[in-house]
Amino acid sequence: MKKLSYLALSIAALPLLSGCEAMSQMASTLPQATPGTTAKGSTISQTEAVSGIKQALNNGLQNSIKTLSATNGFFGDAVVKILMPQEAQKVEQALRSVGMGKLVDNFILSLNRAAESAVKEAAPVFVNALTKMTVTDAFNILLGPQQDAATTFFKRTTSNELTQKFSPIVEAALGKNNVSTYWTQLTTAYNNLPIATTKVETNLNAYVTQKAIDGLFVKVADEELKIRQNIGGSRNSSILQNVFGWVDQQKQK
Repeated sequence: MKKLSYLALSIAALPLLSGCEAMSQMASTLPQATPGTTAKGSTISQTEAVSGIKQALNNGLQNSIKTLSATNGFFGDAVVKILMPQEAQKVEQALRSVGMGKLVDNFILSLNRAAESAVKEAAPVFVNALTKMTVTDAFNILLGPQQDAATTFFKRTTSNELTQKFSPIVEAALGKNNVSTYWTQLTTAYNNLPIATTKVETNLNAYVTQKAIDGLFVKVADEELKIRQNIGGSRNSSILQNVFGWVDQQKQK
């Protein structure tokens, strides 16, 4: 219980607004491990399994959201940086070729700023998914062959809700960051070029929303792998050491 209390306090310290509060509430209600079970034990209880996977996911989610919601969380990371929509890349190429690269750069920056704003709201959605996790889910995640089984679980259980949650935030952020203005300028400039034979139409809100979700899952998968492989001492509590140490033993048999 003492470990879980420390976890709850660390969550509360993160600047994630309402998302932080939701994560803190989840951490404070995680089930305790069965007394007497140690990292050297040959078995773990169902309670330990569920508690361990929830704590692992909780840690990974905090880190992912904190990283991506920061300024340049998307824009400064080549892996998740949002680029021009594929169908609009011909616009980018054409405008850069005629010296209008700055306009394109401003537009791309605005797309990423919108994603950084939206991802802050992911925490309550993930908390809701964690509350619905069953014992079967936990053991499937722990013992399955996939190194991203937990991330896959979240994709299956949260994608629709994340889309609904992110979409209005992205729309507002796109307006705040003048993305619509930039998009109008880009498409107008492109359509005025002699090489433009067809107009480019892209639902920017849907595009950025999906890219924000995709980027979040990329980071969650990275965090999951760290805990599975204990990279950088990421199993930083007794329950994580017990549960994932037991998983390591099972996979060596």
